Amino acid sequence: MSEDRGESGWDVDPEDEQGAAVVAAVGRQLKVWREIAGMKIADFARAIGYGEDLVRKVEAGTRIPRSEYLDKADAALKAGGRIAAMKVDVEPVRYPKRVRDLAKLEALAVEMYAYGNHNLHGLLQTEEYARVLFELRQPAQSAKVIESGMAGRMGRRAIFDRDPAPTLSFVLEEVTLRRPIGGKMVLRRQLEHLLDVAKLRQVTVQVMPTDREEHAGMGGLIQVLKFSDGTAVGRGEGRFHGRAVTDPKQVRILDLCYGMIRSQALSPRESIAFIEQVLGET
Repeated sequence: MSEDRGESGWDVDPEDEQGAAVVAAVGRQLKVWREIAGMKIADFARAIGYGEDLVRKVEAGTRIPRSEYLDKADAALKAGGRIAAMKVDVEPVRYPKRVRDLAKLEALAVEMYAYGNHNLHGLLQTEEYARVLFELRQPAQSAKVIESGMAGRMGRRAIFDRDPAPTLSFVLEEVTLRRPIGGKMVLRRQLEHLLDVAKLRQVTVQVMPTDREEHAGMGGLIQVLKFSDGTAVGRGEGRFHGRAVTDPKQVRILDLCYGMIRSQALSPRESIAFIEQVLGET
């Protein structure tokens, strides 16, 4: 049986009411399909290669099934693709709610800019670099929480494949390029990936050198998303108590601060050369 290892699915977040409702509905439908087929839980579990306990949890709506679980259920119950089609509904639920909300906003944005001072922005991270960051968090997180976070972070990278592509701007601190998170080889591959992303037509990457005497970003990270209807949402650690804001006047303040940060950082061309230099030194 392939089953009840944590890889078979994810626990439902009890605070995520919308996600819990989706998983409960999918579980009920799976149970109906199984009963119509005249299969007992033990027989169904054996047919799809998972444990009986997992099947019960999925049908009870307390466990989020993986895509392969739904594919195998579809085949075993001869559902003709109707169960497999539920993957579209289940896929987003496995991400933490706050990540889902962010991913939805990013999917709608026509412009995004972000400044971070501790780590590379999540959209710029390789899978292995991101995993190390999750594993370094304290207090230590469970494997399930890490996998859920990883799925959300990697899923957000779909923003680079959108057509038309949104305009993306990032300002990175020099220290984030030099700190050997995960070891030198992980960092090297991260820098190589960063260079690839920085050369995309819709992406601008700038580096803030550590030796800058003037720096408008000392208040912490800033991120702003702008939408096609002219509205925007932004957040700044050092502004508005760190809360997300939509008021045009408040977003404008974040705009101005980010503009100053960009003007103080290296130009995009200088930044690419700088990243190449750091890669050569790593």
